[in-house]
Amino acid sequence: MKMMERGQITIPKKYREKYGITRSTELEFVPVDEGLLLVKKTGGHSPLREVYGILKKNTSTDAYIDRIRGHA
Repeated sequence: MKMMERGQITIPKKYREKYGITRSTELEFVPVDEGLLLVKKTGGHSPLREVYGILKKNTSTDAYIDRIRGHA
């Protein structure tokens, strides 16, 4: 991808079709250690945001799963 003069980028058609991105889809850039993560903006809770980067936290995955399932 290449950024245009006004800061616009074009998402390749194969990705727009694969991920259901249309003209009305809101997208969001999320900063991560490796750069930027482009995600669809949703009005509700995003499971991806909840678990992204969990392995860098000082908790075990099993404890986290128990907690989100209401077992802890």
